[in-house]
Amino acid sequence: MQFNELEIIKPILDALKEKQYTEPTAIQRKAIPLILQKHDVIGSAQTGTGKTAAFAIPIIQHIHEMEQGQKNRREIKALIVTPTRELAIQIDENLKAYSKYTVVRHAVIFGGVPQNKQVAQLKNGVHVLVATPGRLLDLINQRIVSLREVKIFVLDEADRMLDMGFIHDIKRLLNILPNNRQSLFFSATMPKSIVELSKTILRRPKKVEVSPVSSTAETIKQFLYYTNKSTKKDLLLHILQNEDIEQVLLFSRTKHGADKIAKNLKKQKVKAAAIHGDKAQNQRQKALSQFKAGDIKVLVATDIAARGIDIDKLKYVINYDVPNVAETYVHRIGRSGRAGETGNAITICEPEENAYVKDVEKLIKQKIQVVEDNPFPQTDMPMTNAEKKEAEKEKQKRKQAFFAAKKLKEGKSKKAKPSGNKWDRRR
Repeated sequence: MQFNELEIIKPILDALKEKQYTEPTAIQRKAIPLILQKHDVIGSAQTGTGKTAAFAIPIIQHIHEMEQGQKNRREIKALIVTPTRELAIQIDENLKAYSKYTVVRHAVIFGGVPQNKQVAQLKNGVHVLVATPGRLLDLINQRIVSLREVKIFVLDEADRMLDMGFIHDIKRLLNILPNNRQSLFFSATMPKSIVELSKTILRRPKKVEVSPVSSTAETIKQFLYYTNKSTKKDLLLHILQNEDIEQVLLFSRTKHGADKIAKNLKKQKVKAAAIHGDKAQNQRQKALSQFKAGDIKVLVATDIAARGIDIDKLKYVINYDVPNVAETYVHRIGRSGRAGETGNAITICEPEENAYVKDVEKLIKQKIQVVEDNPFPQTDMPMTNAEKKEAEKEKQKRKQAFFAAKKLKEGKSKKAKPSGNKWDRRR
């Protein structure tokens, strides 16, 4: 199927052609017609399936058709709410690309930066607003943003929204939004809490489901290195010496770890930068822009900071730390092999993380290929459960023996009678 078979208008098709998009992804094939028919939609799709275009394209088309002949009526007709600044900016960039030949104007607002530039853009009038919850509610309270004309509402990355504690903000927004609207709800996972939330937002929704979270894209090759905690840094440098690896998105479990990894790489003359929640917004954007431009070889990110990073044709992802939640692995490696491109996911595992690897393999229902040509193999193997029990028994025995000896010594000390001569006592 081609995009021109989806009843998409020519101005958008021309923009897609410039981006060299010809064949829609599975979720785009399923969701675009339903959204164009003005159905509420609940979409379940993993990262990298082309989800943003699936809702952005029909939104642009709806508004372009609404605004024909309407001069200077730039009111917010569509609201897209997303959990992170990076994802909000990414969606706005996609809107810019797809709406190039339409009358649709768009803007993005998020916290962590002064509001002046964002406010100025809003005062010029926009049709589509992309926002993070905090800044959106703040500007609504200041009466800078009005949602009274919103016809389409999108809640994107709903599972992450709940993880980050935005549930109360979402409920406040639902009370402000017009009841008569089209609602689109997208989430990578569908636990009970997400299903319950969707019921408060959607009316008779059509369900679109593509690639459940337990699956990884077939276009991604997965590799596993077993090593020791002490040799992780050396192994990473060894991997980065591969000439095929021009750029890599590397995941760290913690913000402190991300900074440390980037610092170590810079010491070894590898161009690297870290992005995470403690970095200022301008620092994060600078690092991301440099990475996209090819000026940085390794972008080190935490899971939340990486949500929304969309880099065309990214071939390599490295898990420096194995995630302790198996589903996170699927999200991480989905940053490569996007929209049919090939990708490679490399995981570095230290002994304490071996159990996490087993959890991942159980979830994705496949074994990850272990790299045997490894100059820093794992030697500090963790104890088995039986060995742990035996060690704990031995520890308890030693503990009991220690206190028994201590008690015996104290008893003897009490029985001993001190000499009456002070000089004898001093001896």
